[in-house]
Amino acid sequence: MAAEDIFRALADPTRRAIFERLADGAMNATQLRTGFAISQPAMSQHLGVLRSAGLVSEHRDGRYVNYRVDPAGLVQMARWLDRYRAFWPARVDALRELLKDMDQ
Repeated sequence: MAAEDIFRALADPTRRAIFERLADGAMNATQLRTGFAISQPAMSQHLGVLRSAGLVSEHRDGRYVNYRVDPAGLVQMARWLDRYRAFWPARVDALRELLKDMDQ
């Protein structure tokens, strides 16, 4: 899984909402569809994209397949963000100075 695949998967607002819902705990596709105006095949397609990106894993429980956030995908995202974390303090400091100047 590459960082590009992860960000491409999360670029879709429906997939982001599905991922956020799964962050609250494992669910099957029927439970996940609650509140979404999408068909079962569309939900399956979104889950497939999230699985392919390494963000979601599945576990069969009887006749249901439960989906949950896969921590390995989150690690990949965190590594990508860590490369840019060094730039944040300088940008925040610059913003703070700009806002201070604007107040005067």
